[in-house]
Amino acid sequence: MRSFILFFFLCFSVVVSGQYGSSPEQIDSLEQLLKSLPRDSSQTPVLVNLWRAHINNDVEKSLDYSKRLINLGKSLNNPAILHTGYQRTGIAFSYFDQLDSSNWYYGKALALSYEHEEYAPAAAMEINIAMNHRLLSQFDSAYSYNERAQANFERVQDSAGVASCLELLGNMEYDRANYRIALESHLKANKLYQEYGRPSDVNISELNISRAYLKINDTVNAIKYVANAIEAFKESNNQHFLSQALNNYAYMLLNKAARKNDALEALQLSLSISEELNAPSFKKNALFGLGKYYEKYGSTDQSTTYYQQAIALSDSLGNVLSSAIYLQSLAQLQFKAGRYSAALSNNEIALRKAKQTDALEVQRDAYRLMSKLYQGQERLTESLDALEEFTVLNDSIYNSENAQRMAELNTLHETERKEAKLVLQAKEIETLTLRSKADSLSKSLYAGGMVSFVAISGLLFFGFRQRIKKNRIAREKQEEIYKREIEHKKKELASQTLHLVQKNTFLEELQENLQTLRQSPEKFKMEFRRIAMLLKKEKASDRDWETFKTYFSEVHNDFDQKLKTFSDSISEKEIRLAAFLRMNLTTKEIAATMNVLPESVLKSKYRLKKKLGLDKETELNEFLASL
Repeated sequence: MRSFILFFFLCFSVVVSGQYGSSPEQIDSLEQLLKSLPRDSSQTPVLVNLWRAHINNDVEKSLDYSKRLINLGKSLNNPAILHTGYQRTGIAFSYFDQLDSSNWYYGKALALSYEHEEYAPAAAMEINIAMNHRLLSQFDSAYSYNERAQANFERVQDSAGVASCLELLGNMEYDRANYRIALESHLKANKLYQEYGRPSDVNISELNISRAYLKINDTVNAIKYVANAIEAFKESNNQHFLSQALNNYAYMLLNKAARKNDALEALQLSLSISEELNAPSFKKNALFGLGKYYEKYGSTDQSTTYYQQAIALSDSLGNVLSSAIYLQSLAQLQFKAGRYSAALSNNEIALRKAKQTDALEVQRDAYRLMSKLYQGQERLTESLDALEEFTVLNDSIYNSENAQRMAELNTLHETERKEAKLVLQAKEIETLTLRSKADSLSKSLYAGGMVSFVAISGLLFFGFRQRIKKNRIAREKQEEIYKREIEHKKKELASQTLHLVQKNTFLEELQENLQTLRQSPEKFKMEFRRIAMLLKKEKASDRDWETFKTYFSEVHNDFDQKLKTFSDSISEKEIRLAAFLRMNLTTKEIAATMNVLPESVLKSKYRLKKKLGLDKETELNEFLASL
């Protein structure tokens, strides 16, 4: 077993020193060196570095080198070389999206690790297996293997390994839509990587941080992190992750007309790289992104072509959820172009696929589109049935999202409280230890007479200082708790703001549909008129505003009073407008929430700015943020 240990760490140290994406000259040099070596263990570090040089650019060649490692290990009966070969082959198959084959090789390497009681390589295999289970949506297995990996990394004091477990945990929380928890996990991993990991680890972590920021609507930080990652991947020639980063970057820019050329360039480069790497998962994402781009800025025919290519590739990979999403986007495009029959056919297929994966949001959007399509074909009864299905699913999703969001906020809040409590306990233990030492010293000095008297006086002064220090620590702790509670209130306020916007946007759309359906046969008119009146009444409910106002007041003290110091004539409606602007809502969102037209919001903003005495150069949003 000792030979296994020594050889494993020898290989590991050589492997870590190698660089992914070596230059052609370095690769030729390694090839010549390999030919000159005898068939013994001296070939191992050369084969490993050749594997590393190709894995992000030519996976087929990497697979060949890893299988040569397996054959070398078997012929020499060397478990360390065999382990390395199994591991590298598993990674290569994962790049091909052949995850079952990948896990088979990882399992062989894991068995060797435990057979020789080697916990560092065992942890590496466990986290790789967890990654594959996550890609297969087998989350229970993924969480289990990730926990085992983290325990083994902690056992061998591998901080970079622990960071990789936190990174994977963040990815799994992201998959479950716990975006704030995912962001926190990624940030912790990134901090460890910066201290203990490789630069490539830091860059991959930045890519994940960017995704999480985007999901919580922090586009500025999202673009900043993904741009950093792209530059690093280009510099290191890491084509595998560059393709993924470019795709993410393009999606962030799609809604920014001024940056549309940057988005197109990123998508085209991502597609080119994915084709060179023979990476179908990345290729389908790039094709779908190009479909989205041409739907927004190009022609229907161009967009349709890219969507169809993405759907075909997704079907070939057996990725049911991606196929459902892509089909639904194609159906939306065909609906806008007035191709109702084709749109209805693709939407029905998308709905069936979405039901296979329990993707409620895709099902909801499919029923909403189906209602519009039936309406366009004057199939009003079927349109109403689809609309009812949409309403049920939308309510279910909203309730589950709200519950999940609050659970996520509570989890974060409890975690922060526990961490703060642990810090306070550690400081209290330190204080008690110092007091104990002081008491022991005072007893020994007491027998010394006058000298003891002087020393005890000093110790009393020391003890007094320690009590002051303890009180200060407790006070700081209490202040920290207050800060945490304010942060928690801010999160609750954001959640309530989102609720107001979502609710009124939904009701507005539902009301539009009902008003359109009023043109249907006479027997429907009375019922639809009644529902429309109820919706209109509910839309103007003040109860949600009062809830929002309560949270807002707890976070932004005396906001309304500060406004009224500028003008006594500011109305309650204008205070409501100012609060929504302070929460960075868009004009469209404010209009939906206040049940007015966007033009009315613009006029109200102008009147509010005038009452506040602001000049033309002063931005209203910036001014309100400073209050």
